[in-house]
Amino acid sequence: MNFDDLVAIDIHTHAEEPCNHHRDDGYNEFQAGMARYFRNPAGAEGMLPTVPQTAEYFRERKIGAVIFPVDAERETGFRRYSNEEVAQLCAENDDILIPFASIDPHKGKAGVREVRRLVKDFGVRGFKFHPTMQGFWPNDYKLVYKMYEAIEEEGAIALFHTGQTGVGSGMRGGMGMRLKYSNPVHVDDVAVDFPDLKIILAHPSFPWTEEGLMVAQHKPNVYIDMSGWSPKYFPEIFIKYANSILKKKMLFGSDWPAITPDRWLKDFEEIGIKDEVRPLILKENAMRLLGAA
Repeated sequence: MNFDDLVAIDIHTHAEEPCNHHRDDGYNEFQAGMARYFRNPAGAEGMLPTVPQTAEYFRERKIGAVIFPVDAERETGFRRYSNEEVAQLCAENDDILIPFASIDPHKGKAGVREVRRLVKDFGVRGFKFHPTMQGFWPNDYKLVYKMYEAIEEEGAIALFHTGQTGVGSGMRGGMGMRLKYSNPVHVDDVAVDFPDLKIILAHPSFPWTEEGLMVAQHKPNVYIDMSGWSPKYFPEIFIKYANSILKKKMLFGSDWPAITPDRWLKDFEEIGIKDEVRPLILKENAMRLLGAA
C-alpha cells in the first residue's frame, strides 16, 4: 500500500460475508435491528457489501481501510466470517485494505495459536475485540491475557469496542448483550499490564466518554478511533480533547457499512476541529500507529 496516494485511513470497517442474506431468521433480525439503529436501509434490505465491494468503494475515494470480521459465535450463535478468507481478500486488494482479524477470547490456547498463525502466515495487522458481543471483561487475566501477550509479541494492534452498541439494540433482552463489559476503564488494566501493546479504543465510549479520554491521555499506548457516530453528535469534551492533548491519539473511523465514510467525512467538516489537527486525525496518526510513518 502506498500511503502517499491516500487522502485518509479509515481505521474501523467491518467485513460482511457474501452469504449474509442466506443466514437464518435470527441473523436477519439482528441485521435489521442494526439497520434501524444506524438508519442504514442497506442492512435491513440484505444488501450489505462484500469485501471486494468494500475495496472498490474505498479505492474510488482513495481512502485506506482497516477491515475485520467479528468472532462472537459463543454469545450469538452466528457463524464467524473466516479470518483467513478476509485476509486473503485483503491480499487481493492490498492497495487499499489492511487486514485485522477477530478471535473470541473463550477459544483459549487455540485462539492464541490462531493469533500467531494469522500474523505470520496471513499478514494480519491487528485484532478486534467486542467485549459486549463476545461476553468478557477485557481485564480478565485468566481468560485473555495469553492472547494479548501473543498480539504484543507479534507486533500487532488490539482494537476494543467501547461504550453503547447497536448490537441487539431494541431487541428482546438486547439479544443477550451486556453493556457493562464495554466500559473503557477496564482496558486501562490491559494498557498497564501490556505497556508495549498498541491499543485502540473504538468509538466515543458513550456513556463513558470521559473514561475513554482519561485512559488514552494517561497511557501512551492507547488511541481512540472516532467511529460509530456521526461527528455532529460528538460530545463537546470529546472534540475539545481531539483538538488538544489527544490530537495525536485520535483516529478517523467510520464503522462501515453501518456509517459510510461519505457521511462521516461530510459531518466532520462541520464540527470545530482545528485545521492543523484534521490531517492528524484523518491519516497521519493512523500511519504512525501502523508503522508507516
